[in-house]
Amino acid sequence: MNHMKAVRIHAYGGPEMLVCEDAPRPVPQAGEVLVQVYAAGVNPLDWKMREGWLKDFRHDPLPLIVGGDISGVVAELGTGVVGLQVGQEVYGVSGSMTGGYAEYAIAQADAIAPKPKTLNHVQAAAAPIVAMTAWQALFEVGQLQAGQSVLIHGAAGGVGSFAVQFGKMRRLQVIATASAQNVEYVRGLGADRAIDYKTTPFEQVARELDMVLDTVGGDTQVRSWNVLKSGGILVSTATPPDREIAAARGLKGAMMVVQPRSSLLTEIAGSIDAGQVKIDVQKVFPLVEARQAQELSQQGITRGKIVLQAIAA
Repeated sequence: MNHMKAVRIHAYGGPEMLVCEDAPRPVPQAGEVLVQVYAAGVNPLDWKMREGWLKDFRHDPLPLIVGGDISGVVAELGTGVVGLQVGQEVYGVSGSMTGGYAEYAIAQADAIAPKPKTLNHVQAAAAPIVAMTAWQALFEVGQLQAGQSVLIHGAAGGVGSFAVQFGKMRRLQVIATASAQNVEYVRGLGADRAIDYKTTPFEQVARELDMVLDTVGGDTQVRSWNVLKSGGILVSTATPPDREIAAARGLKGAMMVVQPRSSLLTEIAGSIDAGQVKIDVQKVFPLVEARQAQELSQQGITRGKIVLQAIAA
């Protein structure tokens, strides 16, 4: 079988550009793995790619299959791949954050790992990019240690919900912002303090912190400089922090770009299987309804993740 079903864009634009159609089944090259995709996570990056936000930086050829989060079964190994075998259940990141909205996807061998045993494929597909982003932001970029403090914006979302739980695991002091309907949810994830950002300015609660994890951007990011202690760091997944403001205040700022790594995926899977981290899937769509999935994502969902299901399992 040389073909597969895939959701592709042939031009940049709105959700109507997503077309589910026959596409060539990819062939793994050296160091790559062909994964039969059971489920694919939906991330804001996907619709931003579809709209062409990144075309001047990435130069992805069209037609393009978007989607980075995948969970499925190893279908074929490229030369030089060790530690994985055909038929093995895996999860991780496809291609260069592309190729996931399809029945088969190529992944670098070092960007996938055995799927968490306690999760099904839909749940597992919700984890890789946001979980690794949260982990790397807190502990690799932010270099936080037990006892230090962090303010997490958008704490009920994909990155935020993992960040709260990882913070609890590592004994951080976690303050989190969320909408009113998600305050109790975020507190349940382990936040020491959950703030309804519409009724309580976070500056009234958060002061002299070691780090802010900003998944919102805009005015929220600008105001966040005020709650950091000298030498503190603002790490953003939304927009690059202003370097001049950081320098003027004796602070640090960093834009978070995830670096997929199989060893980290394995560590995260262990935390999930140990019951330390839970997954929240808000909505599941069949692959052919990728347009509806991205429309929902673009509305700015407030809790958990959206997942496309390619194969029922």
